[in-house]
Amino acid sequence: MADLSPLPLILALIGGYLLGSIPFGLVLTRLAGYGDIRQIGSGNIGATNVLRTGNKPLALATLLLDSGKGAIATLIALYVAGTEAGIAAAAGSMLGHSFPVWLGFKGGKGVATSLGVLLAISWPVGLAACGTWLLAAVLFRISSLSALIAVGASPVVAWFLAGPAVAGLCLFIAVLVYIRHKDNIARLLKGEEPKIGAKKKDAA
Repeated sequence: MADLSPLPLILALIGGYLLGSIPFGLVLTRLAGYGDIRQIGSGNIGATNVLRTGNKPLALATLLLDSGKGAIATLIALYVAGTEAGIAAAAGSMLGHSFPVWLGFKGGKGVATSLGVLLAISWPVGLAACGTWLLAAVLFRISSLSALIAVGASPVVAWFLAGPAVAGLCLFIAVLVYIRHKDNIARLLKGEEPKIGAKKKDAA
């Protein structure tokens, strides 16, 4: 294996972070006249909370853009500097979305961004994660639980479909998503997490 200078990895990590830290949910809701999304519902900047404005197209746009920024960061690094850089950019974009410097390191929960990242780094793993989320959503009808199951299973899936490097990235993503979902996990343990379609002001 050829030696890889750390510089491309560092640049990929930083570039991924900066791209991932763009708060599309906040930007779109302000442009649409809804004010600060952080003052609505759970206060999260992700698509699920944007949906609480009642504007489904806006929530879909947030979902696509949050997914897209992770995918774009990963694909650019993959094309320019190879797999290791792609993984670094993917990790950076997840960190940027979850802990954006522009918002005092208080960002989103990373589910949409992780989808884009996984589809970009290994589309079979990404499709498997999507399928797992959908199956869990049908069975349990709880969005957060479905996301936790999907990202929790992704390292195992990636190990067989994409190898240990991508599996390591998936493990990092899973840990990060679980940390960002700590409040949801607490509600799940109490049986208080709302189901898909239910109205609850503090749902995340």
